[in-house]
Order: sequence, then structure tokens, then C-alpha cells
Amino acid sequence: MEKFVRLEGLVAPLDRANVDTDAIIPMQFLKSIRRSGFGPYLFDRWRYQDVGEPGMDCINRPRNPDFVLNQPRYEGAGILLARENFGCGSSREHAPWALLDYGFRAILAGSFADIFFNNCFKNGILPVVLPAGEIDALFSSVEATPGYRLLVDLPRQTVRRPDGKELTFEIDVFRKECLLNGWDDIGLTLRHADEILNFENSRKAEQPWLFA
Repeated sequence: MEKFVRLEGLVAPLDRANVDTDAIIPMQFLKSIRRSGFGPYLFDRWRYQDVGEPGMDCINRPRNPDFVLNQPRYEGAGILLARENFGCGSSREHAPWALLDYGFRAILAGSFADIFFNNCFKNGILPVVLPAGEIDALFSSVEATPGYRLLVDLPRQTVRRPDGKELTFEIDVFRKECLLNGWDDIGLTLRHADEILNFENSRKAEQPWLFA
């Protein structure tokens, strides 16, 4: 998993509350477990005017010109600004996969659904919870300012606006350490690779019939 330390990026505003995981990545795309290739289908029903299917070439698909990610000013955004209860619905891990594959490394919202919130950390995305008033102010600034960018600083637990004002956020110490070091569940296990190998070798010596 890629480390997350600081991210300075363009902000895309998704001004909708209760965005569920089926809206983030519709169910027909859940057949693959490769973790990659989902970016073109992110928010598929909102981005396109036809019905998406796995394996489709999205380059020439008709796009919804009113959807935020289809607007040129938000092309290349790495930070998603959202409303409350983002990521509700089913527990599909494909949702953070699609967001990450599209290019989002941080999501700022008033609140997140619990399972989606946990899945973000396991996939290298930083979900930042901010008070509703600060979220409202950010939406106003982003929409009024083309090219609006933020600096998300995980070590300092701050979001710095272009005017220099810093917004602070809370994060669990263990989750913070995992993101800073790029540790997913597999990476955490592999930190103990020597101990695991020593245990397996001792078991083979003490109980060889288990390995026959």
C-alpha cells in the first residue's frame, strides 16, 4: 500500500449527502477482485448517460455534462469533498478501490459510514471528518474558486486552505501509523515474517507428521 504523508491537490466537490457504495461503484462491476481498473466506472450511473458494463471502453461513452467529475475544472482532482454519511450502503471494498484508482487519496466529509470508513484506511485513502460548518465553507470556496487546492497533512492532522487557515482533524493513532508507513493488513502481518518462519520451522521439527 502506498504511504500517505501529505497530499496537496485539486478538490472536487460532490454536493450530495448519503452517497452509498452502489452509487460509488455499481454492483455489475463487482465481479473482479483485482483492486485495479475500477476508476473509469467510478460513479458510473452519474457520470455516463448509458448503462455501464464491465470491460466497456469508457472513452467514447456519452457523459453527463452536469456531473461534477465531467467538468474540466475538476480534472485531475486528488481530494474529494463530500457531505454526511458518505459511503453508506453495502460493505463492498470495491468502493475505495474505485476512488483510489480514479485518483482520490483523501476524502473530506461531515461523516462516513463505518465500514466504508474502515475500508479506506485499509486501501491507502485518508477519510477526514470535519464539522458541518467547515464542510459548508469549503464547498462555497471550491465552487467559487476554479483550481481550488488544499494541503492535507497527516503528521500534523491538518487541512490547510489557500488562505493559510488550518483545519484540524482527529484520527486513531494506529490508523495514522499504518497510513504513514503504507501498512495494509498484509503489510502488518509481514512485519512479523521472521517470527512466523521460526514458528513454522519449530512446528515441523516438533510435529513432522503434520507436514507429511
